[in-house]
Amino acid sequence: MSHHHEHHHGSFRARLRRRLSPLAHAFTPHGHAASDKVDPAMETSRQGMRTLWLSLGVLGLTTAVQACVVAVSGSVALLGDTVHNAADALTAVPLGIAFVLGRRAANRRYTYGYGRAEDLAGIVVVLTIAASCALAAYQSVDRLLHPREITGLWAVAGAAVVGFLGNEWVARLRIRTGRRIGSAALVADGLHARTDGFTSLAVLLGAGGAAIGWQSADPIVGLLITAAILVVVRDAAREVCRRLMDSVDPALVDAAHDALLGVSGVRGTGQIRMRWIGHALRAEADIVVDPHLTVVQAHALAVEAEHALIHAVPRLTAATVHIDHTADHGDPHAALAHHGGR
Repeated sequence: MSHHHEHHHGSFRARLRRRLSPLAHAFTPHGHAASDKVDPAMETSRQGMRTLWLSLGVLGLTTAVQACVVAVSGSVALLGDTVHNAADALTAVPLGIAFVLGRRAANRRYTYGYGRAEDLAGIVVVLTIAASCALAAYQSVDRLLHPREITGLWAVAGAAVVGFLGNEWVARLRIRTGRRIGSAALVADGLHARTDGFTSLAVLLGAGGAAIGWQSADPIVGLLITAAILVVVRDAAREVCRRLMDSVDPALVDAAHDALLGVSGVRGTGQIRMRWIGHALRAEADIVVDPHLTVVQAHALAVEAEHALIHAVPRLTAATVHIDHTADHGDPHAALAHHGGR
């Protein structure tokens, strides 16, 4: 027997209006704070959009300040950093589209909803970081082969500091929000902002080297920063690819097993599968129960098991609980043996 119940944690009022059934009360967790009454998917989407708007504003201001200094100083290194910051600000566009799409309800074609749009946006972010890395490498090599004199070094240094502070602030905001709402794409975008902050520091160090007559300081530091960006590209790509491959933290699976075994009436657990859909988790779990339970009793136990999972696993919004009974009466899945079984 398979139990599938669309359970949105903390949405008591909305579910009660939809179901208009006494059973709805039994399926809904109780005693939560008023702030938890908001649909979690909508709330996390709002947090993501708020972060993107703040990031866009801060990076837009940073880019404008640096562009003014570029026009005065003619610094090619600072021009490259300005381009990096502009590109970082523009990564908010695919992420914003993904968050808006993620709000759309599931339908007959997209039965799990549109949360995967975030993973696609994550790929765009990773490609943007890689392009920034290639541009930084090109500019560094070009500067090494064709040294150029920089004017207005103090203004360039100041603009570099502004670039670093703006990017680091945005990076921390994006990474913190991304981890809180479970968005790998937003975390990757935060890492991208951090790499652009490092690029700004390269401009600052290059300006310092030029001030003491070492013209090669700017391209050499730029190459070192390029290597650092490559490391960030690797980490961000690994995170996004893991999400695309339905990877989850094994500790979450362990927590799910413990939660199910803690439910009265559950004699054992079978397979537990989890996957991220955007920044929310869904699960499929097998539990073993007394073979003499009635359908109503087994269903109630499945609901209780799902409830326990939602409380035990962060970001889990729904679970499908499959009921198995102890093998007192033979293998319950014998009919599936020639299909590979469960």
